[in-house]
Amino acid sequence: MQFPFSRSNDAHVDLSSLDAFNDGAPFATFDRMRREDPMAWAEMLNGDKGFWSVTRHADLLELNRQADLLSSAKGIRMEDQSEEEYEARKTFQETDAPHHRGFRALVSKAFSKSTVAGFEEQIRTIVTDLLDVALDEGEFDAVDRIARRLPMQMLAQIMGVPQEDGPWLVEKGDALISNSDPDYTDFVVDQVDTEAYRMLPFRSPAAVELFDYANGLLDRMDAGEQIGVLNLVLEPTSTGTRMSRDEFRNFFCLLVAAGNDTTRYSISATIHALANNPHLLQALKDGDFRSWEAAADEMVRYASPTTHFRRTATRGFEFHGKQVKAGDKVLLWFLSGNRDETAIPRPYEIDLHRERNPFLSFGQGGPHICLGMWLAKLEVAIVMQELAKRLSSIEQVSDHSYLRSNFIHGIKHLPVRIVAR
Repeated sequence: MQFPFSRSNDAHVDLSSLDAFNDGAPFATFDRMRREDPMAWAEMLNGDKGFWSVTRHADLLELNRQADLLSSAKGIRMEDQSEEEYEARKTFQETDAPHHRGFRALVSKAFSKSTVAGFEEQIRTIVTDLLDVALDEGEFDAVDRIARRLPMQMLAQIMGVPQEDGPWLVEKGDALISNSDPDYTDFVVDQVDTEAYRMLPFRSPAAVELFDYANGLLDRMDAGEQIGVLNLVLEPTSTGTRMSRDEFRNFFCLLVAAGNDTTRYSISATIHALANNPHLLQALKDGDFRSWEAAADEMVRYASPTTHFRRTATRGFEFHGKQVKAGDKVLLWFLSGNRDETAIPRPYEIDLHRERNPFLSFGQGGPHICLGMWLAKLEVAIVMQELAKRLSSIEQVSDHSYLRSNFIHGIKHLPVRIVAR
């Protein structure tokens, strides 16, 4: 069964446009680029500097591991930033070793596979509670009722903040990372003058409110209170470096935004697949698949919520016959790598029996591999388990819509009808 997850057959989509993914991922464009121009240069119509696009799976793996050649320390998004903006807005995600390695080590244990496995009961309780409500309704928006709420509630537990603060935090996180979509912010980055907010994460005024919230957490931790995993990042690294208050506030904004959105869109893609292929739901009911972890991997590959990460060349180099100059922006299109048939057979099919699935949704192979990878996979797996256990059927009842963004790709509205077993 094929799942193109796109309504567009345009092979020449302008990837710099924030509208490039409005009809789903422009897979026809990525297919062409992998065939014809795997290291393609593109100008940006908004006046920012152009960029190189890396689209083949093997090339993504090769370049993603070369942090000395391709730096994260000038930003991870397509937009240009001045040095002043970068310094004001950076998190450890926008740093290179050894700075990145030190702070990552502080929090990595809290998100390890073994630690995350201990969250299974909490996740399952959240999912079953959400499904209890959804089953009573019968017809609903699956993103609003399930995909958006599960990561929100789980994230609040891990961070150690009150559950009742979760909806507000996610609202502000949406305004940050979805700053190009008018459904989530009044300060759409390409439609409103955001110059006054250029020193804030994602050029968003929502960061001011999140900074205030983070300041309250900092004050409590300074007084000796333990708050979820947040105290970990304030400990000294192995070299004695401590995260500053400014860096913590930026990190908190990143955790709220990225810790919710990518998992949300993996879950919405999973429900979209089940709602449009009854055979897939039946396979989950019958146990006709390799394992729940492998099934979650396949769904996250299919979803590919983070389309790319930007790197900046530290020196000139040649790749596929193209001359990349020091300071050039290089975009690693992980979404394209997840549809590269040279690495993943039948990439436009959801195959629950894949023996090998070298998907790249979490930035595999590089030093910035997603900290929340195991948590996201477990949440997707438990959603599938509970849907298979409790549903007789699920179907999409009207059109879905996509987030307006070329950085985060996902279904933001998905009307479905479900019938209990």
